[in-house]
Amino acid sequence: MKFLLGIVFIWISSFSFAQGETDQQLAQHYYSNGDFEKAKMYYAKIYDKDPSKFNFNRYFDCLNQTGDTKEAEKVLKKQSSANRYDIEYKVLLGQFYEDNKEIDKAQKIYDDLIDNLETDPASIIALYNAFKSKGRNDLAFSSIEKGRKLLKDGYPLHFQFAELYGAMGQTEKMIGEYLDLLDFQSSYASTIQTVLARQIDFTASESKEYDFLKNALLERIQKKPNESVYSEMLVWLFIQKKNFTGALVQVQAMDKRLGEQGRAVLELGKMCVENKEYETARKAFKYVTTLGDDKMYYYQAENALLNTRFLEVTTNRNYSAEELQTTISEYQTTLLRVGKKRSSIPLIIELSHIQAFYANQATEGISLLTEALLIPGITDMQKAELKMQLADIQVLHGDIWEASLLYMQIESELKFEPIGHEAKFKNARIFYYDGEFDFAQSQLGVLKESTSKLIANDALKLSILITDNFGLDSNYQAMTWFANGDLLIEQHRYTEAFILFDSIIATFPYHSLGDEILIRKSKAMQLQGDWTKAISFLEELLKYYKEDILADDALFQLGDIYENHLNDKEKASEFYKTLLFDFKGSLHSVEARKRYRSIRGDASDEEKDDL
Repeated sequence: MKFLLGIVFIWISSFSFAQGETDQQLAQHYYSNGDFEKAKMYYAKIYDKDPSKFNFNRYFDCLNQTGDTKEAEKVLKKQSSANRYDIEYKVLLGQFYEDNKEIDKAQKIYDDLIDNLETDPASIIALYNAFKSKGRNDLAFSSIEKGRKLLKDGYPLHFQFAELYGAMGQTEKMIGEYLDLLDFQSSYASTIQTVLARQIDFTASESKEYDFLKNALLERIQKKPNESVYSEMLVWLFIQKKNFTGALVQVQAMDKRLGEQGRAVLELGKMCVENKEYETARKAFKYVTTLGDDKMYYYQAENALLNTRFLEVTTNRNYSAEELQTTISEYQTTLLRVGKKRSSIPLIIELSHIQAFYANQATEGISLLTEALLIPGITDMQKAELKMQLADIQVLHGDIWEASLLYMQIESELKFEPIGHEAKFKNARIFYYDGEFDFAQSQLGVLKESTSKLIANDALKLSILITDNFGLDSNYQAMTWFANGDLLIEQHRYTEAFILFDSIIATFPYHSLGDEILIRKSKAMQLQGDWTKAISFLEELLKYYKEDILADDALFQLGDIYENHLNDKEKASEFYKTLLFDFKGSLHSVEARKRYRSIRGDASDEEKDDL
């Protein structure tokens, strides 16, 4: 008997559960299809059994949608009474009366809520959020205004006031509230920076929000010079605006005031280097070194200063003979002081590179590297890096087979490392320069599978160049001249290289090397820092060879020149965009997309989908 009753109970329970599930499904079905009359019947039953917020919201909406205002009011009052600590229902009741033209009833509810606010931040913020979510900024303001009087200095509600002032377009008051919050608790600085970054357009040439914030911070710094948080905020603001000079002034002032021995100045200098603001970076690092070699950050700043000089020379290529010699002297002075040892290998490599490739002092560079290879205790990787630099200079100096031996040593000693792959590629290039195209191809075939994407791409390009332009008897002479010209560019013998390239055009006027010659001529001009001529050769390539394999290379190089050398971001973005739309399979696509999005943060949704 007990067993039979148990079965009956289980059956009834299962039936009830299934019925409940059916009601919920039918209610959802009718509600989703806009049949609120039928949905209302099911939600009435569901709500009666389970008056959860979700079920109430659906039932209440159905009542409103079907015009059953009396039942809607009754249900809402019931829900509000059952959840008397949930302010949202009381605000909803006020809005219900307002929507039904019973303004007095609505106002009474709103007044009661504000008048009876408890001296409790959570309750005040809850009411503020409830009013704000209904679009009643006026009531939201009244609630926090009353709340500030109740809480006094206990909890100042600065975030809430700032949020409302921002929504109301009262920028100065918004900024004032955020800065007052820093007075209350300086640890909120990073949070405020995140919020302000969404409020201020730092890319705009003119921004009243930026000006308001800058002036407000300067005023507070003058009034409270010992409160470092305002100076830190101003530095952050200048950096967002890419005003690194202004940031440096503030960081130096902070450093002197707080006695940080140049820590923040050093970090700002590194940031300047990342943004290619080399002049400001040098000033930052120089400041740290002038604090004295007994200070904590002196040697870091000294190395960073030299590295910045190196980047200026090798990246901008805009320097005088005097500036170049000053840079070399600075390296030599530092090496003389610290000595030639394992830790100074990076300085040695940078100095030799500048001497050989920019100061026409290849012999001095070779001597420096040869001596460095004898330093006791250097690692295998350091030895390989020294040999790689030495081999590169030997190519420049004209000793290509001496360079080949060094490349082979690196490959043999570190064949599974990226530097080993790089050495193998450079050695294959030696044979290409010498006209040994078949052997060069055999080496490049292996490298096309390299784990180093850069080496694999370079190997692929050179392999395609050889395949497309070598093999027929009529092409052998042209290809040999071209390879010789390529070597002359590596050796900075540009006039001789151009004579060979022009000879190919004159002798073989319709040769497929035409686009390759133009891109090599542009490279020669880029190496000399002559950006105007470099651009002209790339534009000529796009004019006559826009369907050929190097068109995407030309577009990417044009974008790079305008972005990083001529500081014309708008023009650069046009070339990146053309590359992305017209050459979707290009090896440059990933980098071009990253650069385009970085420049054009305001790209349309359609563009973002395509890019």
